[in-house]
Amino acid sequence: MALVSSRLFLAAALVIAATAARAQSCPEPATWSALDGERPRAAQASALLDRMAQREVVLLGEVHDDADHHYWQLQTLAALHARRPDMAIGFEMFPRRVQPVLDRWVAGELTVKEFLEQSEWHANWNMPAELYLPLFEFARINRIPMLALNIERKLSRAITEKGWDAVPDAEREGLGRPAPPAEAYRDGLFEVYLQHPTLRGKGSKGGKPKKGDEAFRFFVESQTAWDRAMAEALARRAGTGKPLVVGVMGSGHLRHGHGVPHQLRALGVKNIGTLLPLSADADCKEIRAGLADAVFMLPAQVAPKPAPPRLGVQLEEHEGGVRILAVTAGSLAEQTGLKRGDVILEMAGRPVKKVLVAIGLVRLQPAGTWLPLRVKRGEETLELVVRFPPEKS
Repeated sequence: MALVSSRLFLAAALVIAATAARAQSCPEPATWSALDGERPRAAQASALLDRMAQREVVLLGEVHDDADHHYWQLQTLAALHARRPDMAIGFEMFPRRVQPVLDRWVAGELTVKEFLEQSEWHANWNMPAELYLPLFEFARINRIPMLALNIERKLSRAITEKGWDAVPDAEREGLGRPAPPAEAYRDGLFEVYLQHPTLRGKGSKGGKPKKGDEAFRFFVESQTAWDRAMAEALARRAGTGKPLVVGVMGSGHLRHGHGVPHQLRALGVKNIGTLLPLSADADCKEIRAGLADAVFMLPAQVAPKPAPPRLGVQLEEHEGGVRILAVTAGSLAEQTGLKRGDVILEMAGRPVKKVLVAIGLVRLQPAGTWLPLRVKRGEETLELVVRFPPEKS
């Protein structure tokens, strides 16, 4: 009996210890944690943001389709602007070609509709503009210059297909050769590469992809060119006696000091701040020294459970749209006439190039409404309509 009691006590102690360890590693919701030591430590918002406002460049990460990440960006931008009103905000979402449109928006010369059309928002970024409009409006009402940071997708694709050296200088948009990435960044990019639907099967001799493959080398060169483009645009506005330059971009471009921070340092910009939002369901084991200067733990939000797949298709990204890999028998997709191999080009007149965007548009479609699709099937282009059934009372 004593042995059984001891085992029960040990089991209980282990559960308590595991719970305590998790509590220590997961910051409290709605708090900042500094990552300048072995373990995260609670940081006072005012002191942390005072320090960040003294940097040359501050990078704010995001998961593109998470609305709370954009609310956090707005809150952080407002706090930094209050401390250092001389500011410029760079956005990953815009190619540098549309800089004059951003200038006209900040000057108050464009309506929202004109701004989105002239910046070719849906073609260039293809995420719901509603997620970003509060940031754009914040820049406009405060007359904060907005910077277009990115390169054209055409250049990124060219580097992915044939490598940096094969792209003529005249087609590189004035971009300098990226600094070689750290091995840890290459490792992370390899994990992304393995999941990339358009790059599967491009290993040597059609086999399993390897880090030594030419195709992976080109993929890394494309990603680092993307990082370099953003770093160059930010660096041009940064420096002693110049505005605080804030970059808004996907978290993968700044985690662990890789990506854009690495390219900024190669360009001579050393005084960089990196801040990340973390969702309530984030893996707290990732919150460790070097991830960023600080993280903000977003609180959980009660939300309705996502509805089951409404269309009944499996999708992958494809040139010009999203391709259907499979159609579920009896689904709305089958009833509509969609078939395996079809490429969905548009939904409700909007170009669709990312799977997440297609899923989001389907989920947002109210019951009892129709969703027009423009679909490519072989050499033929079809106009189909998905008829969503009315809600059951």
